[in-house]
Amino acid sequence: MVDEVLRKAVDTAWTVYLTTHRDVDVADGRLCLLERHLQGRLEASQGETEELTCSGLAYLDRLPKDE
Repeated sequence: MVDEVLRKAVDTAWTVYLTTHRDVDVADGRLCLLERHLQGRLEASQGETEELTCSGLAYLDRLPKDE
């Protein structure tokens, strides 16, 4: 269940991010950073997919553009 919540949140956040940032490649390193960030949030007991997705999108927007 936990892995499913994490995977869905990562997939949703990454898809939305790619849609709104057309210059970012699908294999960009920010995907790995996003996964680690959301894993940490999940471990801190923010277990709702929607909350994790929003947290992931906010995190991606804070990353430097050249990350």
